[in-house]
Amino acid sequence: MSTRDIYLSFFMFTVNLHPDDPKYTEVIVGHMKKLQEIGYAGFDLPVFPNGTGDPQADVPRYEKLRKALDAAGLDNVGLTTNVATTPAYNPTSLKAEEREAALAYLKSRVDITAALRGTIMAGPVLFPYNVFPTLNGEPLWSDALQDWLRPRYEIAQPLFERLAEHAAEKGVQVAIEPVDHWETPAPNMVRDVLDFLAGLRSPQIGVCVDSSHVVLGSSGPEAYLRDIRDAAGQRRLHYVQVSPPDRGEVADSWIPWRAFLEPILPVYDGPLLIEVFNAIPEFHASLRLTRRKFWIPGEDDPVPGVPSAYEVAEAGIRKLRSEPAPLNAT
Repeated sequence: MSTRDIYLSFFMFTVNLHPDDPKYTEVIVGHMKKLQEIGYAGFDLPVFPNGTGDPQADVPRYEKLRKALDAAGLDNVGLTTNVATTPAYNPTSLKAEEREAALAYLKSRVDITAALRGTIMAGPVLFPYNVFPTLNGEPLWSDALQDWLRPRYEIAQPLFERLAEHAAEKGVQVAIEPVDHWETPAPNMVRDVLDFLAGLRSPQIGVCVDSSHVVLGSSGPEAYLRDIRDAAGQRRLHYVQVSPPDRGEVADSWIPWRAFLEPILPVYDGPLLIEVFNAIPEFHASLRLTRRKFWIPGEDDPVPGVPSAYEVAEAGIRKLRSEPAPLNAT
């Protein structure tokens, strides 16, 4: 573990990098340099849709951001991207024109990842995040939901086959993240993603495994062991995220460290991402956050009795590097 790259999610600070704003780029640079000193080798950057209806227009904006980071001495920093689909860009839509729009959107996000010199794009990119289906105004649950999902999984498979071809050309792996049922209707578990991927030929599309969602939505430790073994055997274990069930502090949290990491470390050599959702306004309602915000140095006044974002990040990487102790040499 002492030699493994550890990344931090920029959800600690923002959901919008404002890549056209030089002043905010200075803020990003400051955070990254401080976090590099703490020990982080890279960062996961949120990339969300613009309001123009032309997702490809975002690509030069992030090329500009990468150049600014390089010019600031951060040319060695590793970057991955966090992407989510939306009702406007829905790969599971029953309408062909809407699926084509979703494909164009996802291709542009791959292009952004490549422009940032990243090789991993991860997130809930299958069904629109946090959008629960209804029928005649009533939400669908249980058997009715599963029956509703089945044809939409099937109709999305050709789209992801085409996305895989584009991602391979760009040198980017796409990691579909299963998100627990508190946040989104599907896919909720690693096995859900693997079942979907069984219909795809290319291993360029894989799975992102997040400790928070495993704990909140898992079938159990035996199923988890099987799922990690199968994902690795299929060359589809593309990203691993370390996040507590409350999406807050990692250092003292209910992460089952040994059960989560032991199956992963021997078969996965990519970065481990610490993902903390700070209590910034954008997350209040969607994640129902009740805890206080970790105040952000340079942006907020210190709050007595509340740790700063840097303190939480430092304690988190220290904890991860110490767990699980017998595997430190891995």
